Amino acid sequence: MTSRRLPAWIGISAAAVIGILTAIQARINGQLGTRLGDGFTAAVISFGSGLIVLIVLSLLIPQGRRGFAALVAGLRRAEQGGARGIPFWMLCGGVAGALSVATQSLAVGIIGVALFTVGVVAGQTVSGLLLDRAGIGPAGVVAVTPARLAGGGLAMLAAAVSLVGGVHAPPVLIVLPFLVGAGIAWQSAVNGRLRQRVGTPLTATLVNFIGGTLVLGVAEIVHSLTVAPPPTVYPTEPWLYVGGVIGVTYIFLAAALVPYTGVLLLGLGTVVGQVVTSVVIDALWPTAAAPALWQSLLMSSLAIVSVVVAAVPWRWTRRER
Repeated sequence: MTSRRLPAWIGISAAAVIGILTAIQARINGQLGTRLGDGFTAAVISFGSGLIVLIVLSLLIPQGRRGFAALVAGLRRAEQGGARGIPFWMLCGGVAGALSVATQSLAVGIIGVALFTVGVVAGQTVSGLLLDRAGIGPAGVVAVTPARLAGGGLAMLAAAVSLVGGVHAPPVLIVLPFLVGAGIAWQSAVNGRLRQRVGTPLTATLVNFIGGTLVLGVAEIVHSLTVAPPPTVYPTEPWLYVGGVIGVTYIFLAAALVPYTGVLLLGLGTVVGQVVTSVVIDALWPTAAAPALWQSLLMSSLAIVSVVVAAVPWRWTRRER
């Protein structure tokens, strides 16, 4: 069954807020990773602090306790082969979240928020189209119309603009954001499906942070044993440690919103807020490999147009109903 749709402007506006928060979190986590000299430790701090917030909220809020009870019941039904059980793959959104936060901590302090965002845009576009067409998201199968393809193509063109003139950074730091974008689209779809089963985005977000913290914790242990021990001196500025709280907020919003928008439209709406905010951040607080201002402005314009184009058939579908 396809979920009820919101008016396009409401869905895009809410998704843009998610993008704004994502860009801010990326710069904070990137700065923390740079200051610590260890992106893995910064990622663990970000995810771990968010997990603590979610555990407290889940214990204090009745909705959180009901959602956790529904999660346990769904896992038991899955073990027994029940139709409404919660399969293991619905618990894996945190892996994508872990990749996102780790890449922020490793790359953004070097390449800047805008260039990071460009790779995410490309990954979200390709993955969002495929996931919507396959019906992985909670909105079910969403048709890949010519307008949606055109919107996706414009988003990819925005990604290409950033590469004009070359990029002065290791190639792996350019590829990782693309994988992050693909993972974010998957994360939104999986968290949206889990939210349907447990009845609240709070529990879906909690599961996401449990999985992500475990993955990042293992990565930090391996990194400490094979590359370098964790840092012993930590910066004292409080704002460097709010990335986890920001992550809780936007993942919660995405899990609540994706049943009404589909994966691609959520991703493209997020792009608007993320790209525009990243341009502002890089202009005020540039890094060595950040794109030129004209590149940032052009790619942000293309990203906004891509959202408008992709949203048009969605409004038509709404009027036909």
